[in-house]
Amino acid sequence: MPPGARNWTGDGALLQFPRAMDAARETSPPAEEDCDVAIVGGGLVGLSLALALAGAGLRVVVVDRDAPADSSADAADGRSSAIAWGSQRVLAAVGVWDLLASDAAAIEDIRVSDGQSRLFLHYDHREVADHPLGFIVENRFTRRALQACAARTPALRWLAPARVVGLGQRPGARLVELADGRRIAARLLVGCDGKASPVREAAGIGVFRHRYGQSGIVATLRHAKAHANVAHERFLPAGPFAMLPLPDRDGAHRSSIVWTEHEALVPGLMGLDADAFAAEAQRRFGDWLGALSLEGRRFAYPLEIVQADACVAERVALAGDAAHAIHPIAGQGFNLGLRDVAALAECVVDAARLGLDIGGGDALERYQRWRRVDNMSLLAVTDALNRLFSNDLPPLRLARRLGLAAVERVAPLKRLFMRHAMGVVGDLPRLVRGERL
Repeated sequence: MPPGARNWTGDGALLQFPRAMDAARETSPPAEEDCDVAIVGGGLVGLSLALALAGAGLRVVVVDRDAPADSSADAADGRSSAIAWGSQRVLAAVGVWDLLASDAAAIEDIRVSDGQSRLFLHYDHREVADHPLGFIVENRFTRRALQACAARTPALRWLAPARVVGLGQRPGARLVELADGRRIAARLLVGCDGKASPVREAAGIGVFRHRYGQSGIVATLRHAKAHANVAHERFLPAGPFAMLPLPDRDGAHRSSIVWTEHEALVPGLMGLDADAFAAEAQRRFGDWLGALSLEGRRFAYPLEIVQADACVAERVALAGDAAHAIHPIAGQGFNLGLRDVAALAECVVDAARLGLDIGGGDALERYQRWRRVDNMSLLAVTDALNRLFSNDLPPLRLARRLGLAAVERVAPLKRLFMRHAMGVVGDLPRLVRGERL
């Protein structure tokens, strides 16, 4: 629970935490709004879930601490996201993709290499499908598209900026109090509020955390040669260096980088001037795309595992980073969150159509069972890959290079890995299959 927040007891009484109190407001009962689902967190995952639920007829309130203009500004956080083919179907189903398509670069091929080795793994989309493996989109454009859809969805109330100061419950509802005195009562509360989730903490859900001692540097680079819709991931001793295709702009070829580096070296790299920074990136990536130059700002984020002990509690569900955060080595973080969205929306909507309690144990237990294997397996795989490749021991270096070459030559295994990268393997929710809720 963040400093200054408050909580309710099970009978609806308010538990107060130390903070300056507004005596005038406390003397009169606040206005209360009822809804089916309250979502705390209006980021990429929170608004995607809200659109899916509201599109199926549920009354949804989203509480977002950030002002829309700030979170979708050109230099909001510098990040881009890989959107797998299955995730693109989710965004299309909730009405967002048509607004994003012109800002998306297709991933038609993926090239995975280990340092300077000539042995590599090459994923070619034509081996498994007649469409791309996925897309790369800058987060600012995804936010704008989600916000535009939210603003025109009648069953969705999007409160932004709005600050939560109290979380609690009473029989049949979870309660959210806002700093302006409004109180929301929801049959189901969903935490899409990030790795430090106050909703998760208020629900009493524990969490496992592990810091990698690495940071991810993200930036946009311009390059002399066209990327040809190829995503590169080069494994280096400090961690993976990914070069992800973006649409050309103003006549320039562009890519987004996710550069994993030892934390101790990051301040020095961030302090370099633009030309020196681009030269360091060139030294690690090579000359595949010709000369590199920096476009705009760069950002650095500490990398860690965050895994909630459970993704549900009484009338509470978690999705996205509130439930799990993984290493960006495979670019699957947002995709994992969108699969949460698709599964939770299906469980909640199915329960509502059957006249069942959407915040009851059956619907939420179904969601937890459905997501457990995907979440835990992807966390384990990304953690193992990072540990395997983020070193330069000669025996391991030889073994992993031979492993990449072997997968390249075993067609059935290679096709399975490509389908995993597309997000179309396993027990898929309807939205991921391209079907309606």
